[in-house]
Amino acid sequence: MNSTLLISIELNPKEPWNEILKAELADLGFDAFEDTENGIKAYGSEEKTNLDSVLKDTILADKEIDFTYKLKEELIPFQNWNAKWEADFEAVFVDDKLSILAPFHDKSLAKGIVIEIQPQMSFGTGHHQTTWMMSKAMLEETEIFGDVLDMGTGTGVLAILAEKIGAESILAIDIEDWSVENTKENAQRNNCKKIIALHGDVDLIQGKVFDLILANINKNILKSHLAHYIETLKVGGKLYLSGFFESDVQEMIDFTENLGIKHQKTFTKETWAQLCFIN
Repeated sequence: MNSTLLISIELNPKEPWNEILKAELADLGFDAFEDTENGIKAYGSEEKTNLDSVLKDTILADKEIDFTYKLKEELIPFQNWNAKWEADFEAVFVDDKLSILAPFHDKSLAKGIVIEIQPQMSFGTGHHQTTWMMSKAMLEETEIFGDVLDMGTGTGVLAILAEKIGAESILAIDIEDWSVENTKENAQRNNCKKIIALHGDVDLIQGKVFDLILANINKNILKSHLAHYIETLKVGGKLYLSGFFESDVQEMIDFTENLGIKHQKTFTKETWAQLCFIN
């Protein structure tokens, strides 16, 4: 890929539509996001065109919302974009239990468990609220999980955390080639030996069993996957879900409990939500 498509969107009002648009654009294949004073910037592959039409036909048309937006598209050299993202990358701290740092960060900032991620994408680094909540839920567990599934692994940060808190084996799956390669690189960077990263979808878990399933994707994909997750979840095993909004919590609880497992607790952060279930 020689160039990256950058779209800049000004929103009025900005909240909460900036987060809604990030989630929608992630579904369309945009893989990095940056908040601006008046909206967001989204980065994707250069073949994505006619984004104004996409916004009107597939995003705004489905929502009863009252806001205005301005859209700007430009192609930027991929390496220049990556360097800019790296320069803007900030350390992430989950309370005092976990630090997610880039190689160039001052390691004296670290608190608790340290995970080093080479910054390339915004989702999966811990910057996004859903990844932060998933990490927090994992850190609050008092038991050590044996076999873990990290579905939609992104940069592998949750898989890496699972190994660092004692998991015996971790299967990390993603539909994106770049994500699988990035997970492998980050696992090696963090001296992880128990993570297997595979390119593919939910069919890869058929016939396997897990003590903990981590699924940080989006609501519609989660609902299509849930029966498969529960089939592979051991009795007493736990399922963590995120990638949806606080307004979707009851819908997701009802849908998941109807499949036979029990809701335990809920985390929320800045309009996003995370749910914990036990089989």
